Amino acid sequence: MRKQKKKSRHSKQIHNRQYKDRLWRMIFNNKEDLLQLYNAINHTDYHNPDDLEVNTLEDVLYLSMKNDVSFLVGGTMNLYEHQSTFNPNMPLRGVFYFSRLYEGYVADNNLMIYHEKRVRLPKPKYIVFYNGTKNQPDSMELKLSDCFENTDNDAPCPECTATMLNINYGHNQELMKHCRRLEEYSIFVQCVREYIQSEPSVEDALEKAIDTCINQDVLADFLKKHRAEVTNMILTTYDKDLYEKTLKEDAREEGREEGRAEIRAELNEFKLLNKCLLKAKRYNDLERATEDIEYQKKLLKELGIE
Repeated sequence: MRKQKKKSRHSKQIHNRQYKDRLWRMIFNNKEDLLQLYNAINHTDYHNPDDLEVNTLEDVLYLSMKNDVSFLVGGTMNLYEHQSTFNPNMPLRGVFYFSRLYEGYVADNNLMIYHEKRVRLPKPKYIVFYNGTKNQPDSMELKLSDCFENTDNDAPCPECTATMLNINYGHNQELMKHCRRLEEYSIFVQCVREYIQSEPSVEDALEKAIDTCINQDVLADFLKKHRAEVTNMILTTYDKDLYEKTLKEDAREEGREEGRAEIRAELNEFKLLNKCLLKAKRYNDLERATEDIEYQKKLLKELGIE
């Protein structure tokens, strides 16, 4: 019974993340919105949605391997993934996805990979859109090579780099300025989060969030058309108690990490102080500093160690 209960909690946690992932896919499976997003990221000016050739992997065809959106345009093979939790393993997942995507590209274009003539392939570009509750920078690079155990100076044979963009409300404002649809999605998710904290039920929170966004022309056309589907999606995958518990756990974990960082910094300072005192043969100061914290701080300041 315990194992069953644990599995159920894990399932709920996954579902809490899934509503945003599914909503993001619903919005950006529209070619016009996807093209606007591509232009905003790449500073391009494509106008024809038919320039996009969508080749998103479907899990039915690829043994439960599924990506959010992938497409060809302008000589690039683009992979866009939405993540509601920070995942440093996205580059490894990207390797799996791109392998399948290029396999399909080679087959569709009848490319002869065993001949002497070099084949020409679209350049891969991997973007991860982060919308979790933990603080993350506007942009950061995740590399496959960071997963490798051998850390010598030799460059690894394969490399896969994912650019993670924080799309929480208030982040990447320049990007949002050039992609209104992404900004609207960010505002809607923030609106849902706020109303869930203030309203007595998730149902009331959703009704209020959707009405507010429609009135403010945020995803208005999408929400009017898909209101029932969006409401049902969130209601069937959302657990308010678990969400609040997750927020508290995230806050505690951030506090613990900050505490660990402070301890590491203090240890490094103390090691450097010991090294300086030993080099200067100030043995009496070294002995006193190990027992007297205030004297230790005085020596750190004297030696300019911070």
